Amino acid sequence: MSSISISTTTTVTPVGAPNRRNTELALLVFAVLVPVLAYANVGLAKDGSVPGGMFGYGLGLSLLAGTAHLMVRKFAPYSDPLILPITTLLNGLGLVLIYRLDLEPSITTRALGGPKAPGQLMWSALAVALFIGILVFLKDHRILQRYTYISGVVALVLLIAPVFFPAINGSKLWIVIPGVGSLQPGEFAKIILAVFFAGYLMVKRDALALASRRFMGLYLPRGRDLGPILVIWALSMMILVLEDDLGSTLLYFGLFVVMLYIATERISWVVVGLLLASGGATAVGLTSPHVKVRIHNWLDPFAGIAQHGASEAAQVAWSFGSGGVLGEGLGQGFSRLIGGIGVKSDYILATVGEELGLAGLMAVLLLYMLLIERGIRIALAARDPFGKLLAIGLASAMMLQVFVVAGGVTGLIPLTGMTMPFLAQGGSSVVANWALVAILLRISDTARRPPVSHHHPQRKRFALLRRLNPSATPSPTPIASSTDAEPTQVVRL
Repeated sequence: MSSISISTTTTVTPVGAPNRRNTELALLVFAVLVPVLAYANVGLAKDGSVPGGMFGYGLGLSLLAGTAHLMVRKFAPYSDPLILPITTLLNGLGLVLIYRLDLEPSITTRALGGPKAPGQLMWSALAVALFIGILVFLKDHRILQRYTYISGVVALVLLIAPVFFPAINGSKLWIVIPGVGSLQPGEFAKIILAVFFAGYLMVKRDALALASRRFMGLYLPRGRDLGPILVIWALSMMILVLEDDLGSTLLYFGLFVVMLYIATERISWVVVGLLLASGGATAVGLTSPHVKVRIHNWLDPFAGIAQHGASEAAQVAWSFGSGGVLGEGLGQGFSRLIGGIGVKSDYILATVGEELGLAGLMAVLLLYMLLIERGIRIALAARDPFGKLLAIGLASAMMLQVFVVAGGVTGLIPLTGMTMPFLAQGGSSVVANWALVAILLRISDTARRPPVSHHHPQRKRFALLRRLNPSATPSPTPIASSTDAEPTQVVRL
């Protein structure tokens, strides 16, 4: 008696990752609702009634967030679903805090520029427009690699340009453009520098990873390979000396050292970088009067109160102290006593700490940490070395800026002249950081986009043509990348 076996073969093709755009939309509703409720809270605290501009503010923020979402859904459908809602929430909270400080007459005088919230809303709209433009016209982030050395030259020009303009508040960070106002080119330089570093290190990482000798457990780089880090160190020191800008120096030099470590996996580069940064900062701190004042205020913020009154650093410390755990409530704090234009830019975290308390400050910092974590996650998922380095560079730039600003305001490090991304008043900052987010989303879309299936109709058409004419040359345009997953055949007996 013969046995008959029947086999059935089923082809299982890989299923692409969901694009999570509906998740992004749901989170965006929450990201818009929280600032709108905060806006109403400010009006109730200051005047006892809901502010009349709440509907216009909510509508404007909703239009910006909705337009950005639709463009992401169309041009970057597989990008990270959390980055846009986090960015919208931080930008919205920043607008509310600036509006709340605009209600204080002592810091909203004509000499200080008047109300800042309307201008910040206009800059936010311009930032979203640039965000959309990058998504539409930057089809592939690898295009930026072609402009590696051009990016280096442009970044150098942007960093040197403020030297030729008068100092503002002791630092030369701004350039003045007639009809536009003052711009801070350093905010754009950090993105362009990340592009330059990513392109340069992708080519040179093998040479930079070589070590010639071991000293005290560390593999030290060869002398001729120290050239790049010495050049960046010298450039950073030049910025600090000519522009009296400690924050930008920490940001640019730190960005290069982080990306250098990621590219080479050599801890020795980090040690050399920290030694150079410490030595240079110490030397400049002993010679630059402006930097010396900031270091003195950091070491003893309460010095000279009896003779000169409370300094800004002392007022900031008291603001944090009076906020406690849960805060005084939006609109009920006294951060206006800090005075000057810095209360809406450099010191805006003091308002967060006083009126939202330690809980609110930690929530804001956790939003930044989550945004940075998503950037690092994008770097891990990127399929090409340039994309990995660029994503980690952009995330590191955001991380270093948040650390420098938050550390300076809370007294962890000397205060710098940089602005908190999305939260503080500053047109250049909000435009540049929205551009940074757009590039991250473009890299994320490329990384998360599912590969083209081997059963794609175009692939079937080329296979049929090859069968009819074996000598035919295949199409020069690849249908799928080498990372495409092969379909799996499951045999059932």
